[in-house]
Amino acid sequence: MAPSLLASVSQILAVPRTGSRSRRRLVIACSAGATAPPKLVTFLGKGGSGKTTAAAVAAQYYASEGLRTCLVIQSQDPTAEQLMGCKIGNSLAECAANLSTIKLETSKMLLEPLDRLKKVDAQINLTQGVLEAVVGEELGVLPGMDSVCSVLAVQKLLNFFSTQKNSSQEEFDVVVYDCNNTEEILRLIGATERVRSYLRYVRDLADKTDIGRLASPSLMRLIYDSARPNGKTSEGKLSSELWNDIEQLLQKISVWFADPSKFSCFLIMDPRRSISVSSALRYWGCTTQAGGNICGAFGYTEQPSEMHQGVAEKFLPLPFSFLPFLPTESSADWSRTLNSLSQNTKELLRNTSNKLYPSVSFDSVQKSVTLFMPGFDKSEIKLYQYRGGSELLIEAGDQRRVVKLPQAMQGKVGGAKFVDRNLIVTIR
Repeated sequence: MAPSLLASVSQILAVPRTGSRSRRRLVIACSAGATAPPKLVTFLGKGGSGKTTAAAVAAQYYASEGLRTCLVIQSQDPTAEQLMGCKIGNSLAECAANLSTIKLETSKMLLEPLDRLKKVDAQINLTQGVLEAVVGEELGVLPGMDSVCSVLAVQKLLNFFSTQKNSSQEEFDVVVYDCNNTEEILRLIGATERVRSYLRYVRDLADKTDIGRLASPSLMRLIYDSARPNGKTSEGKLSSELWNDIEQLLQKISVWFADPSKFSCFLIMDPRRSISVSSALRYWGCTTQAGGNICGAFGYTEQPSEMHQGVAEKFLPLPFSFLPFLPTESSADWSRTLNSLSQNTKELLRNTSNKLYPSVSFDSVQKSVTLFMPGFDKSEIKLYQYRGGSELLIEAGDQRRVVKLPQAMQGKVGGAKFVDRNLIVTIR
C-alpha cells in the first residue's frame, strides 16, 4: 500500500540569477529516479479535519527539503499564523528558510485587475471614461470573486499561464494552498472545462448576431489586453485569433490542473470520526467528477492504531499515511514535528506520480464505459446523452461531467450497473 520509494535529494546548489536585483534561487539536483514535487498542493476534507494543519506541515516539510515554498492561505482564521509562529499578511513575507507566506484578501486583490482594465480602456475608449470613475476601494466582494482572484494570485506565484519567465517575479518550487473550503477547490478544478462550454456559446453569439458582431471586437480587446494571456496583446490580431488564443489558454490550464505532477490534491481526515472519513470518501468522488486527481490520503491523529489502519483500507488503491497531531494553541515545534514524520508520509508528499486509478476506461469489445466513482452509490447518479450519442453526461455530487465516447462506441445507453465503486455503462 505504500507508494514507491523516492530517491532522496543528493545535492542543493545555490545558483545566482541574472537581473537588476541579485537573488539566489535554490536548484534541486536529484539522484537518478527521483521525482520532482508537485507545483501546487492542497488538502480536501471536512471542516475541522485538519486541512490548515496539514498545509502547514507540508509547507514546512518542502522548505526543509531545500525547495522554495510558499504557504498561501485564504481565510481570516488565525490558526495558520499560530502554527507557523509568524504574522501572515497580504504581501509575500519570509517566515523561515526557503518558506514564504501570504494571505489572499479579495478586496485588495480586486484593485490590480481593475487598474489594468482602466489602462486598456483609456487606450480604446470603450466606456468613454465611465470605467475611470470607478473607485476600486469602494467595491465590495461578490460571490465567486474569491475563486477567480485566488487563481490569478496563485498563477503569479507559479507563472503557469505564461511561457515567458519574468526575472523580477517571485518564483517558487512548491505552493501549498490552504483554501477557504473544499467546495471552492472542487469548483476551481472543474472551472476551465465549464468556462470552455460557456465560451462556445458566447462565441456563437458574437459571430452570429448583429449586436455580437458590433460589440464583441472592442470587448474582446478590453478583456484580452487586460488579462494579457501568455504576455501577448491584441495588436494586429483578428477577433477569431483572440477567441482561439483564449480557447488554447483554457485548454492549457485544464491540462495543468489534471496533471498530478503539477497539481496534487490530498484527502485529510480524522480517522477516529466516521463522519470525517465518510466526507473524505465523498470528496474523493467529487474530485474525480470535477476532473481532478486525488494523489493520496492522510489521517490526522494523535495515535495511529490498528483501528485506524482499517480506515486506510477504505481508500485503496490510494496510498495512505498519518500526520502528527499538532495543538493549535501555540506555535509548533517544527524541528521535532518534521523529525517525527514517517518515511511513508514524506514519500507521499513528494511522490505524486504513482500510477493513478483511471477515472474513465473504455472497453471497445464489450462496448462499455467504466467510471470510477468512489463516495457515491448508483441512486445518486444520473446519466444523460446529447449530440447523437457521442457523449455521456454524468451528474453526481453537485458536479456534471461530460465524457466523450470513442467513435467506435458511440450509441445509446443500454444499461448501467454499480460494481465496487465503479459505474459500468453499456452502449448499444
